[in-house]
Parts: sequence; structure tokens; C-alpha cells
Amino acid sequence: MAKVSLYKQDGKSAGDVELNDDVFGIEPNESVIFDVVVSQRASLRQGTHAHKNRSAVSGGGKKPYRQKGTGRARQGSTRAPQFRGGGTVFGPTPRSYAYKLPQKVRQLALKSVYSAAVAEKTLLAIDELKFKAPKTSEFKEVLDKLKIERKVLVIFENEGNEFAELSARNLPNVTLATAASASVLDIVNADKVLATKAALSQIEEVLA
Repeated sequence: MAKVSLYKQDGKSAGDVELNDDVFGIEPNESVIFDVVVSQRASLRQGTHAHKNRSAVSGGGKKPYRQKGTGRARQGSTRAPQFRGGGTVFGPTPRSYAYKLPQKVRQLALKSVYSAAVAEKTLLAIDELKFKAPKTSEFKEVLDKLKIERKVLVIFENEGNEFAELSARNLPNVTLATAASASVLDIVNADKVLATKAALSQIEEVLA
């Protein structure tokens, strides 16, 4: 059975947490991870690029010269693409780059990155993260006691951690997520993943 180290909020070890092998102990599928990361990165693109075509540029309402008798090619507008100041042909227009993969593919990718994190020992469990008030310095102290210095993804249970989230959101290199919202891209981008014990249980309930 897959296991991860469990710590208390004061940084002391509390043993190990046994995890479901169907979620945290599978053979990672790198191809599926790649496909999901590409789709999630595509969804982040703004897609606001735009060029003006001949109907969007200003001017050009009058025919530049008569149809016949000049010896030149016939022209209907100076806003055509071949003229200076004319519209762009086949330029980019605002659009969404987002696309969805099948649910089973996305779930397999999540299982794969969680299993890889367990195998590489980059996934740590913490008994709980409770704060009496929003306090960034206290959350930083927790990370220092766990010797987490680089990019970390902190996964909370789905409800009941408002003060902890407010305490962590201003820290550099700290990304926050819940058991329901943690994405493959978030996990891949992090050097360490710190999840509460309750969050791990909720992840197992969804993916098992």
C-alpha cells in the first residue's frame, strides 16, 4: 500500500499515512499526463489576438479610379489587402483555445501525477492546517519547519480552511488548491505537494 510521511503543524513527524493504491500507487501514464497538461495550458490562453480585415479598417468607401480605360487592374477599394493601409488577409481573430478531454483521461492523469509524487517522495501529508486568524508569518513558519523552500502546492480539504488560505496566498512560490480543484498542471509545476490528511481522503473518494 502507498504511504506518505505525515507531519503535525509544528513540523514534528506523526508517522505515515496509508493511501489507496488505486489512486496513489499506479504506474504513471506519461502520455496521458502530457495530453492533459497541453489541454490545461491551452485553456489558459487569452485568445484576444485580433487583426483588422478590409471591412474593419477605416476609409476606402470610394472606388479609387474608374473601372476601364486606365490600363491598370480594376480596383473597388483602397482598403483591399494589396494597398497600403488595407486590411489583413486571414489574420487571427479572437477565439478560445480551450478543449476538453474525456473525464476518464483526466482522472487517469490525476492518478498518475499523484502516484508519481508518492514514488518520488515529493508528496507530504499534514495532519491539519488551522489558524485562529489570517497570519502569513505563521504559515511561513509551518513551511520552514517542514523545510519547504521551493515551489509548493498546498492542497486543502474542500471546506473549512479560510484562515489558512488567507494566510498562504501572499507567499511567493506557494500555490493553493482544494481537493476538488487541484489540477494536473498545478501538481506538475510544483516541487513539493503538501496536502492535509482530510484532503487526501477527499481525493481518494473522488478518484478511487
